[in-house]
Amino acid sequence: MKYLQNYNPMGNFWLSVIMSALPIFVLLYFLALHPHKAKNGEKILGIYAPYAAAIAVAVAFLICVFIMKMPAAMTAAAFGYGVLSGLFPIGWIVFGAIFLYTMTVVTGKFEIVKDSIAGITADRRLQALLVSFSFGAFIEGASGFGTPVAVAGAIMVGLGFRPLTAAVVCLIANTAPVAWGAIGTPILTLGKLTGINDGLITQMAGRQLPFFSLIIPFWLVATLVLMEKGKWKEVWEVWPAILVTGASFAATQFLMAEAGLTMLVDIGAGMASIIITSLFLKVWIPKNIITNEMAYAKLEGRDPGKPKVVPKHSWPELLQAWMPWVFLAIFVALWGIPSIKTFLTSLANPSFQIPYLHALSFKTAPVSAGAVAKTGEAAVFAFNIFTMAGTGILIAAFITGILFLKVTAAQWKEILVTTIVRLKIPLTVISLVIGLSYMTKYAGTDVVLALAFAKTGSLYPFFAVMIGWLGVFLTGSDTASNSLFGNLQLVTAQQLNLNPLLMVTANSTGGVMGKMIDAQSITVATAACYADADEGVRNIGVIFRKVFWHSVVLAFLMGILVCLQAYVFPWMIPAMK
Repeated sequence: MKYLQNYNPMGNFWLSVIMSALPIFVLLYFLALHPHKAKNGEKILGIYAPYAAAIAVAVAFLICVFIMKMPAAMTAAAFGYGVLSGLFPIGWIVFGAIFLYTMTVVTGKFEIVKDSIAGITADRRLQALLVSFSFGAFIEGASGFGTPVAVAGAIMVGLGFRPLTAAVVCLIANTAPVAWGAIGTPILTLGKLTGINDGLITQMAGRQLPFFSLIIPFWLVATLVLMEKGKWKEVWEVWPAILVTGASFAATQFLMAEAGLTMLVDIGAGMASIIITSLFLKVWIPKNIITNEMAYAKLEGRDPGKPKVVPKHSWPELLQAWMPWVFLAIFVALWGIPSIKTFLTSLANPSFQIPYLHALSFKTAPVSAGAVAKTGEAAVFAFNIFTMAGTGILIAAFITGILFLKVTAAQWKEILVTTIVRLKIPLTVISLVIGLSYMTKYAGTDVVLALAFAKTGSLYPFFAVMIGWLGVFLTGSDTASNSLFGNLQLVTAQQLNLNPLLMVTANSTGGVMGKMIDAQSITVATAACYADADEGVRNIGVIFRKVFWHSVVLAFLMGILVCLQAYVFPWMIPAMK
């Protein structure tokens, strides 16, 4: 049975917008705002995340069936498709990253990794920069889909950062690189969908995001310091290193984007930032070194005692301890190379069309080129375990565990059990939230919300950014947001006589600012940062409240930049050939 998406199901557009937004409001309310008492009697905001997600799923199901008139079987199929996609590849990536991290902890090698990072700098502010921003950007470029938050978050906690701090900092850091994540997948997808050359989109994005690559390092250090009751002077003490980190990343990002190297922008910028910042810290040391122990002792009103002496390790010991992380970086990079993906796909590519859903949901005008799209929305689940980045991470773990760390059978069992126990609740939340987003995608409620922004006339360049922001918030992916709204941006730009390249790119560069608040990313962060899964899930609402306004302000700034490029500085827009 065909389902034609209706973008005004209530007969009144703004009432339709309200109904379409209801599941999102329900999720946010129960996740972050609903007051209730904890077991100890303390009044807190936000209920247990699995319950909040389940309530939102129920509301979304009712909206899809009774308001949007999507058949119940199709709605259920969309939810099931989302659950599968939440587990594979997203959940599989998180599982692989936490498995590898747990392996280094169980074998005691992570202590050596910590010591080696402290050897570069003992200062927590600079450690956060190197791990969450520079190394996280490299991992984003190689893999994407939650991997940088999972890996960087786990490392930061291992270095002594509190889980809440590590989660918030890693979420803020994972913004500017997202448009070129997973070997440029978001922009490659946007180019394919709109017919605009991906090299041009990369150039346009390269004339927007480097400004934020300069800002974000200062932003995350300020957040790190202030959320734990530090003072602004602690931020300014390390401004030279912050500037070097951001400038090296931004300059490389701009130059590679200008060259149209879509697939290599983040990998190159991340590597340049790591190398240049590490070399700079060999010749520059902040006046006051603040370690995690010092910061938390001050926060708790206790004596930190004497500074810990960082143990020195031999080169063989350092190489052995770092091998899992070196192999992780190598394998996620290899897994992103198109030719290797093609080869792995040829080994086995089991896939099946989702019953009651595949090619049965049709977009309609103005999102489709005609009154009704020629083909329905595809719903094919490809279970190619070989091509998933999580598999590459697990292979890296097994190779290094067997050859370098000499993991015993008892240790392998401990690693597996610890990882499963830690992730069972976070993966449940991820599955529910992705299931909800798939229902909204196939029902068309997300398009209703985007069309509300599209009715803003001359202010549309600003709201083009907010459409991308909304898309990533809803789907958890810049790639998915570009697939969802890329054509809408193109059509609206043509109708309003705006530059289509600028508007299409704004969807992706605006979307990156929504990455830190999507439920998928926040859940991945809690899974990586909290060893106690229950504690992590209880803090999902807290983390959301911590990062929400950061996301809004950054999206607002991007909206202003796009408006300026549209009306004041049009020379910044590359000429379309």
